[in-house]
Formats: sequence, C-alpha cells, structure tokens
Amino acid sequence: MTTALTLTRGRRPDGIALLTAVGEIDMSNTDRLADALTDMTGPLVLDLTGVEYLDSAGLSVLFPHADRLELLTNALLEPVLTISGLTDLTTVHAP
Repeated sequence: MTTALTLTRGRRPDGIALLTAVGEIDMSNTDRLADALTDMTGPLVLDLTGVEYLDSAGLSVLFPHADRLELLTNALLEPVLTISGLTDLTTVHAP
C-alpha cells in the first residue's frame, strides 16, 4: 500500500525550480520523489512544510541531491534533518 504523497512542480518568482511535497514520505513512495528530483535539473527548492512524516528511505533519496537543494521544512521535520546530517550539506529554512 502506497502512502499518500502529493508532489507539485513549479517555479519560484526568481525562476528557480520548486517541488512541493505534501503528505508522508516513506519507502512506499520514495521512487516518485526520486524520479521528481532527478527530472528537475539545476538548483531546486524542495518545500517539505506540508510533510507530516519522513523516514530513512525518504532521507536517503535527498542526500544525492543535497548539493543543489534548498529545503523548506517544518518544526516536525527539522530534528530529523539535523540528526541525519542533511542540514550540514544543504541550506534548510525552518520556522
């Protein structure tokens, strides 16, 4: 069973690609997230403010793209991103 995850592609006013994720990111849907990250080339803002759950499978998809990602996160995910070390590799904006 696949966990609900909505991915919406767009662009910020400055032209940088934006991927907005809403729902939960776990091993059942990380392939969709990985595909979206791979398809969107260049610098990318990943908006995780609408994500309620992120497991290690989801984190493992983010690491290969860390050098080009800017993450927008929420208070729930901020500790997960910090403990994983992802905040040392990319820019993270938290509330």
